[in-house]
Amino acid sequence: MIVFMERHSISEQVDRVVAELGTFGVRTTACVQDGRVALIAERAPMPEIIERIQALRGVAEVLVIGGSSRLGSRAYRSADSTVRVGDVVIGGPEFVVAAGPCAVENGEQLADVAAAVALSGATMLRGGAFKPRSSPYSFQGLGPAGLELLAEQRARTGLPVVTEVLEPAQVGPVAERADMLQIGARNMQNFPLLREVGRSGHPTLLKRGLAATVDEWLAAAEYVLREGNGNVVLCERGIRTFEPATRFTLDLSAVAVVKRQSHLPVIVDPSHGTGRSWLVRPLALAAAAAGADGLLVDVHTDAHNALCDADQALTAKEFDELMRSAGRVLGAVDRPLACSPALVEGM
Repeated sequence: MIVFMERHSISEQVDRVVAELGTFGVRTTACVQDGRVALIAERAPMPEIIERIQALRGVAEVLVIGGSSRLGSRAYRSADSTVRVGDVVIGGPEFVVAAGPCAVENGEQLADVAAAVALSGATMLRGGAFKPRSSPYSFQGLGPAGLELLAEQRARTGLPVVTEVLEPAQVGPVAERADMLQIGARNMQNFPLLREVGRSGHPTLLKRGLAATVDEWLAAAEYVLREGNGNVVLCERGIRTFEPATRFTLDLSAVAVVKRQSHLPVIVDPSHGTGRSWLVRPLALAAAAAGADGLLVDVHTDAHNALCDADQALTAKEFDELMRSAGRVLGAVDRPLACSPALVEGM
């Protein structure tokens, strides 16, 4: 159950609602949603108690929503949400593509990739400054130096930057340099990190965990939402199954399922979802046709020598071909492809 207070309600009215519910053993958590206080109850009380709450001064409406996903559910908001990242809007009419290297390796590499993806039409630049790797001996990213390089390329290309944050202490410093914070698959249920990102209010990209159900994924988003951060975009990136032909199994059915259950935007990462560069283009086009709001694509101008996930990275030429094909597929489903500022203004 969620109790929405009127926009100009005073603290005494909020306290009265909290106290009234408390007398019936119902605990609440307060957050601010769309400029008004929302009291999220752990459970829905009896109908007669709900009627008493609705009659209290300052109460605008009471929604009875069950399950773990409340603020992210269609019951809470029937219309699709949009998330603004710089000048880019995710979840609106335009299909958004974020592209760049899995990991920032050096300034020259990032400059080459950023220029290539911008000229091919990407509207956001992705790149990992901090990398969670399965092996402690694998390249872990450049850290703060990588953030500075990303900021330089944002200034050069005009592309907003999305990069991963690994722990709560990193949220503030990374948010100062990046336009969007990515929570990776391995951290989908890192609850202290989810809460801290929620408190930051910064646009957030939440990847689905390697073995997470859709309900668990939406519940993870709820941790961010209940801290007052409604700027959440979900990212399907493949799950582990028994099938060894691909690195992961890209679950495109999840796009349609989430769109039915939640108002949050959904994008797809076909690079991590398959782990094979030759599979990225067909799965990316399928994602566009399936109703995703955008893509997250791994691109490297020297893909064979990439320090991270070389097998899945597209070359600049392959990415350009993907963008051309995506435009044609999106035309068939009456959706425009968002345009890079580099194409509009020239670099």
